[in-house]
Amino acid sequence: MATETSTATYYRERIQGTRRLSNYWWATVTGLGGLGFLLAGISSYTHVNLLPFADPTQLLFIPQGIVMGAYGLVGLALSLFLWLLVLWDVGGGYNEFDKDKRQVTIFRWGWPGRDRRVELVYDLDQVQAIRVQVKEGFNPKRALYLRLRGKRDIPLTQVGRPMTLAELEERAARLARFLGVPVEGL
Repeated sequence: MATETSTATYYRERIQGTRRLSNYWWATVTGLGGLGFLLAGISSYTHVNLLPFADPTQLLFIPQGIVMGAYGLVGLALSLFLWLLVLWDVGGGYNEFDKDKRQVTIFRWGWPGRDRRVELVYDLDQVQAIRVQVKEGFNPKRALYLRLRGKRDIPLTQVGRPMTLAELEERAARLARFLGVPVEGL
């Protein structure tokens, strides 16, 4: 859920990135699983049991031990990737609407590098509408977009967390009321 800060002339939504419970869970599970497979592969090679709950020394190193070691390395690499995503908080940021400054700021953290900070700043006068996109079916999509005059639509909702229709409508109406623009797509 997006955290909000609001006054009569200022509205800010915090957008959650990759720092969510599911990513902590999967990074931990794949790390422990990968470590277990790697230790099983090493145990089959050295004939020294490194796992307290199994005896992989009985496995033949070729092919079972090599495959277990490869699975372990892949699991640890995936776990490292997930932990780096959590550390960098890719996709996290905020949507800020300031009537005093007459500007809209959309900020997100990206991948490390020279474009890590993604910050889009527009005049409040450029805002044409708040667009709602609802696509049902096998892969449903419910999202809010900021429609700007003469530019492409800017997504305002976080990725990976589907909203209910009621929540989507309520957020769109609240933001449109604050900005004084219509809601499109409902």
